[in-house]
Amino acid sequence: MPLKKSEIKNLLESNDDKLFQSADEIREKYKGNCVHIRGLIEFTNICRCNCFYCGLRRDNKELERYRLSEEEILNCVQRAVNAGYKTVVLQGGEDMFFDSGKLCSLIKKIKKYDIAVTLSIGERSYDEYKDFKTAGADRYLLRIETTDKNLYAKLHPNMSFDNRIKCLYNLKKLGYETGTGIIAGLKGQSIDSIAEDILFFKELNADMVGIGPFIAHPNTPLAGDIKDNFDLSLRTMAITRLMLPDINIPATTAMETIRLNGRLIALNSGANVVMINMTTAPYRKKYEIYPNKSCINDSPEHCVNCIKSKIESIGRKVSNSKGSRYEN
Repeated sequence: MPLKKSEIKNLLESNDDKLFQSADEIREKYKGNCVHIRGLIEFTNICRCNCFYCGLRRDNKELERYRLSEEEILNCVQRAVNAGYKTVVLQGGEDMFFDSGKLCSLIKKIKKYDIAVTLSIGERSYDEYKDFKTAGADRYLLRIETTDKNLYAKLHPNMSFDNRIKCLYNLKKLGYETGTGIIAGLKGQSIDSIAEDILFFKELNADMVGIGPFIAHPNTPLAGDIKDNFDLSLRTMAITRLMLPDINIPATTAMETIRLNGRLIALNSGANVVMINMTTAPYRKKYEIYPNKSCINDSPEHCVNCIKSKIESIGRKVSNSKGSRYEN
């Protein structure tokens, strides 16, 4: 459903809950009633970047750093496969220890399980993206965070907005199912800029869009900026469903963190994907992008059973497919 910027802004500022019903109806029409489960593996919390909102930022000296070995990563993959998941997401900070050679070797081993592989490891060169694709990577998540160039510069020291955009278009060019998204409620963010973000998703023709509410981390420059960004993130997500009716949209863990049953609310408002953390203790607690993450003390096996029952409680079912945007 094409919307003008003025219409998007009106929906973002409205208190009308009909938006969520409309988004859910569009989701059902284009994506059906299946929920795709992705097995998330947070394989390194080391990052070269210093983003103001992120607990993994380079200058956070309070964080105990880790890298999973290839064996540990593959053990997490096996857990996901055993649970019946058809996609794993390798997510980490921009840790250059994991170069093209290491990652390509790992991707090839994971693909032997006949599952889809999504990478979420930040900005890399065109040639590296090409290598990962050749090795078998199917999807790539790279959130733009904000399309407001001035705000982007304030929040991402020594990073280039133009390079971020270039990376996203490189991923599309190489044939990845390309995911992006924003943090809703960032300090300095406006309704106008969020409307521009949504129009960018449409322009990019993103295959996946993740919308997470901003949650302040105490060891970042944005510590103390405490407010409830749930409704704003939910509205942004729902409008994105209207604009891109056939894409995959996750009910994010951050939504669950700040609102009881936040993921179920999101699933009833246009979302069709849930990521389940397959990372094991003690690493889970150390991947602290934001504090008090939901389900942080639960085992992967507990999460598997819990989310299945919750999905079924709202009349949906867990998909048994790899969950491509374009599958019938």
